Formats: sequence, structure tokens, C-alpha cells
Amino acid sequence: MIDIDQTMLIQIVNILVLIVIMNAVLYRPIRNILQERRERLQTLRKDVETFNRNAELRVEEFDKKLQAARIKAKTELDQARSAAKTAGNETLAKVRQQADADKAGQMSTIGKELAAAKQQLQGQVADFANDMAVKLLGRAL
Repeated sequence: MIDIDQTMLIQIVNILVLIVIMNAVLYRPIRNILQERRERLQTLRKDVETFNRNAELRVEEFDKKLQAARIKAKTELDQARSAAKTAGNETLAKVRQQADADKAGQMSTIGKELAAAKQQLQGQVADFANDMAVKLLGRAL
């Protein structure tokens, strides 16, 4: 059986003193360290959240700038194509106009040569007719 005597009271006082000493030497510093760790982790989480928000904002800003650059590049490319097409059409029109002028000049020259050839042949028609008649008839006219 358990006897209640002085030693028990001494043991209870000893345990209470040990609790106070352990609390001051061991438990309170460990709780402080754990509290500091919690606070540091909470600060780090906030920093990470802030960093992530900033990163998302920067990505969105980058995407907007990239989209604007693409639109600008497309616009400039379309303008360059339009200018090139216009210049090409103008050059083509000049070439066609020059070709038409050359064609008209050559047709005029050919028409003149044809008229001259007809006139020359008209002058020789009587001689050709006479030569053909001689050949067909076999005698001179």
C-alpha cells in the first residue's frame, strides 16, 4: 500500500520545482523557437504569395506587350505589302503602256511596209498577169 508521509510531500514539491525549472529552462525556449518558426514561415508564405502575384502581373504585362508588338508588326507588314503591290502595279502599268506604245509603233511600221508592198505589187500585177498568160497559153502575147 501507499503510505502518505513526508516523503510524498517532498516528492510533490520536488516535482513542482522541477516543472517550474523545466518550464523556464526547456519548455519556454522551445515554445519561443516554435513561435519564431511559425512567424518566419508565415512571412515566407506572404513573400511567396507576393512574388507569385508579381510574377503573374509581369507575365500578363509581357503578354500584352507581345500582343501589341505582334499587331504592330502585322500592320507594318500589311503596309509594306500594300506599298509593294502598289509599286508593282505602277511598274506593270508603265511596262504595259510602253509595250502598247512599242506595239502601236511596230503596227504602224508594218502597215506602212504592207502598203508599200501592195503598191509595189500593184505595179507588177500587169507583168505577172502577162507572164502567167504566156505560161498558160504557151505563146507570147
